[in-house]
Amino acid sequence: MLARTLIAALLAGMLAGLAITPVQSLKTTPLILAAEVFEDGGAPAHDHAAGLSFVTPAMAHGGEDEESATLVASRLGGTAMANMVLGAGFALLLAAASLAFDRPLTARNGAVWGLAGFAVLTLAPAMGLPPELPAMPAADLGARQAWWLMAVLCTGGGLAGLVLSRRTWQRLFGLVLIAAPLFIPAPHPAELASPIPPSLAAEFAVASLATSALFWVLIGLFSGLVLDAIRRTASPRPA
Repeated sequence: MLARTLIAALLAGMLAGLAITPVQSLKTTPLILAAEVFEDGGAPAHDHAAGLSFVTPAMAHGGEDEESATLVASRLGGTAMANMVLGAGFALLLAAASLAFDRPLTARNGAVWGLAGFAVLTLAPAMGLPPELPAMPAADLGARQAWWLMAVLCTGGGLAGLVLSRRTWQRLFGLVLIAAPLFIPAPHPAELASPIPPSLAAEFAVASLATSALFWVLIGLFSGLVLDAIRRTASPRPA
């Protein structure tokens, strides 16, 4: 059953990775490409206020259609592969948590499991370190990684205590852990100057978090559906 659970998590994660790729291509990729143009010191090919289209730097500077299409296809394929690997890893984390806490992951609660993963690994760290575009200033990498790890551990431990514990003091302690990252300042650079317009950075942060939330929900749902199918197959049939 353990091997089947691992296989189910891998399959569900890869499916979620494929499903989220078109959403990223429409919502976050155009914003990243626009930021890359600002990073190169140029102006975006289209007015940002009028809406960004799927434009690569090569397109913005009059590159040939064939070369531009190759760049788009290459970026899309790389994004899909990365999402499949990432989705598989996240699904394995959900499956491991389900087994560790002895709480079955099913199609009915899959979305809840996914939102819990989003809260721990994405939302809580984003409260101090929001998603960033290219060319945006950033603090020391080691310091940011340490704060991210602290936020994940506090939120994960607090959420587990809040949901799984029955004693009042344990639930209160869970709430304290969840709130802890809000009171510990995240590392930020001394110099905040950036060529990226604030509106573009804010739009990317919102789009990135929304896309990540959907990604996690898909991972939870697909994991629950595949695991339910495995349980039905493994259950003994009546004579």
